[in-house]
Amino acid sequence: MKLLNFTIIKLTFCLIIGIIIGFNFNIELHFSFLISITLLAILGLSIFLSKKNYKQDFWIGFLIFTTTISVGVLTINVNNQLNFKSHYSNQKTISIDTTYTINFRIREILKPSLYHNKYVIDVLKINNETVLGKSLLNVEKDSTKANLNVDDILITSTNFQTINAPLNPHQFDYKSYLQKKHIYNQLYIANPQLLKISTKKHTLFGYASQLRERININLKQSNFKEDELAIINALLLGQRQDISKDIYDSYSQAGVIHILAVSGLHVGIILLLLNFMFKPIERIKHGKTIKILLIVVLLWSFAIIAGLSASVTRAVTMFSIVAIGINLKRPTNIFNTLAISMFVILLFKPLFLLDVGFQLSYLAVFAIVTIQPILYKLWKPKLKIIDYFWQIFTVTLAAQFGVIPVSLYYFHQFPGLFFVSNLVIIPFLGFILGFGIFIIILALLNILPSLLANLYGSIISLMNDFVSWISQQEQFLFKNISFGILEVIVSYIFIVTIVNLYKKRNYKNVVLFLISIVGIQSTFLYNKYQATTNELIVFNKSRFSIIGIKQKNQLLIHHNLDSSSIDKNSTVTNYKIGERIAETKADSIQSIYTFNNKNLLVVDSLGIYNVKSFIPNIVLLRNSPKINLKRLINTLQPELIISDGSNYKSYQERWSKTCEAQKIPFHQTSKKGAYVYRY
Repeated sequence: MKLLNFTIIKLTFCLIIGIIIGFNFNIELHFSFLISITLLAILGLSIFLSKKNYKQDFWIGFLIFTTTISVGVLTINVNNQLNFKSHYSNQKTISIDTTYTINFRIREILKPSLYHNKYVIDVLKINNETVLGKSLLNVEKDSTKANLNVDDILITSTNFQTINAPLNPHQFDYKSYLQKKHIYNQLYIANPQLLKISTKKHTLFGYASQLRERININLKQSNFKEDELAIINALLLGQRQDISKDIYDSYSQAGVIHILAVSGLHVGIILLLLNFMFKPIERIKHGKTIKILLIVVLLWSFAIIAGLSASVTRAVTMFSIVAIGINLKRPTNIFNTLAISMFVILLFKPLFLLDVGFQLSYLAVFAIVTIQPILYKLWKPKLKIIDYFWQIFTVTLAAQFGVIPVSLYYFHQFPGLFFVSNLVIIPFLGFILGFGIFIIILALLNILPSLLANLYGSIISLMNDFVSWISQQEQFLFKNISFGILEVIVSYIFIVTIVNLYKKRNYKNVVLFLISIVGIQSTFLYNKYQATTNELIVFNKSRFSIIGIKQKNQLLIHHNLDSSSIDKNSTVTNYKIGERIAETKADSIQSIYTFNNKNLLVVDSLGIYNVKSFIPNIVLLRNSPKINLKRLINTLQPELIISDGSNYKSYQERWSKTCEAQKIPFHQTSKKGAYVYRY
């Protein structure tokens, strides 16, 4: 591909390889540092001693790419605070479930759960010993207490707790998600346990949060509705934690969730505004340099206000490079610009590579610049207004080609009316953003007229209503699509080969296109082969029992949930998607299950287990039966005892001790996760 002729793209590709290696393999910091320094020294010496043009030297090129890979590994290790002795988890006196006096600073405010306000904190001291590291903080909701703010410094006496791994197959792995953000533990505390010792702002994040809070206070005085204010915060301030689940789901199902994340579109509009505003500065001495500096500083100020998320960081980095190129009158190649921005971001924040928004942003932009020109050439409307909407449609369609495989992999749904919602919203989004910035400035100056506030609120409400209507057209929303990593790979290979074939119809590209089709067929055959396994699974569900029997691609669910809720149950849905289940049936829970020459006896609240007609290999305890477990074990002599999520915690603790004393394996689903037996 011609793309790989650009050196910066090759270097970025090598950096990504290094990051992937560093993330998946445990390479010590000292070793990766030594390798990188050694390779850099050899590279510098080779270039210095090279008598010919080093750019044409194969071995020097090989050294450059190898060094870049090693730097990618090093960036992962340097960013991983666990590699430093000062991290709180590396202190000899620190252990899980031991109470400590912990001094910490609020770093980030997260979306609250049903019972807790959630924060990311920087741990500052433990028992007066200075440490570093991030943790998750869960504070019980209390309507009589004010919520915590970014940069608040507090002290408490509590213990670190581990973050639970997923308890059911194919469930979202929140533990892994937090680890990618270098968060490995959590705290659970009530408000009375917190002592606030400082509310002064110490970091840029604190000052940015204070500014956002002031904006929101002023906007609330203009009587914006709750949903309107939440959308304004998302569109202009990069804060989505106040968006209700219904609104968020509507934007997701309508295919316009991307407009709620401050990204390239938002930053591009701001760049155009700044470029226009600072145009007169070019007339003074060194005006262009001053203008570039002002634009870059303001773009990064906006990024800090928006919380430096992966999407806004990527967009501001890219447009900072674009701004420098435009104002220096230097021609810029969009692929080089994207590669430079990606290289710079990943050099300092390597785990952004694993961020879903980061991946979708770059894939969408790459698809737009490669596929959109091809789509646009298919038809050239004569009327300007039709041409304008045709351009928007082709941009939207091209972006979807870029993100569909990854979107299906992560979200397992496809909004069929994405082009309608984008055609209606995108043409007016520039106006909505520009008008919104104007509204915020007036609100900060306390001169926002109620007429303008009501008008802007009505525009936001109208957009919300339209998105809600689109999302309600459920026949065009394709849900629960099974799509694995193999499908992602072969899909992108297919997209690349078909684009290459369209651009240049030759024998090589035809062969590559046919190979991609064979790859897709092979993937489907492999998935069909994988679906031939059978399983019995006891899911973990708090206060309920769910037993699944999978036979190839069919699933029989035995449960005691409400019959109308089983189809919407996320535990079952995630399993069906992950295992590519084609047909599902539901039934009530039976007392006896036989599978693969094994018998499973279910002992419920009635406590009946003295069955003489057969010998159970496995006993499942559910609904907290009042039994003498030692007597049950002596009577039935089972190989395994299972306790699902419907049992009282106190009962399970007692059963666990009994099984340990009787030397019988005890599987508690609330601790060990779902029990899965494959046959």
